[in-house]
Amino acid sequence: MEWYNKEMNLFHFYTSIQIRYGDLDPQWHVNNSRFNSFIEQARFDYLVKLGLFDGRSYFDLGIIVADVHMVYLLPITMQDRVRVGIRVARIGNKSLTFEYQIEDETGERIFARAETVMVSYDYHQNQSVPVPDNWREKIAAFEGIAPRS
Repeated sequence: MEWYNKEMNLFHFYTSIQIRYGDLDPQWHVNNSRFNSFIEQARFDYLVKLGLFDGRSYFDLGIIVADVHMVYLLPITMQDRVRVGIRVARIGNKSLTFEYQIEDETGERIFARAETVMVSYDYHQNQSVPVPDNWREKIAAFEGIAPRS
């Protein structure tokens, strides 16, 4: 698995994360489980930004998590100002690969890198479906990638 060694500085979208007291563990840094919440929030914001999800009807969300990989590089403390860069690196037939970078607001310190494989999913039918053409078009245009990769 080589994805985490790639240079990941070409994000077109960032979401800011407010560190809260409840995010901290007894060692006074952000608990590793919260990192998944951070990338989840970035993914939600990304989908809303691109008009792929209205942020209301979760039965119309259109994707489900199939695989998550996270590499923790530095601890996050209460004083850190954090943002998450997110991009779609690959659009398959029924899946999308999202890449993330959790970093300080300047991009100088990288706290973690992550990748998720998301399956295009119809919650009404409880089954995977092909990635919709409008998703392909919007993501490809936003990211500057081929609609099928």
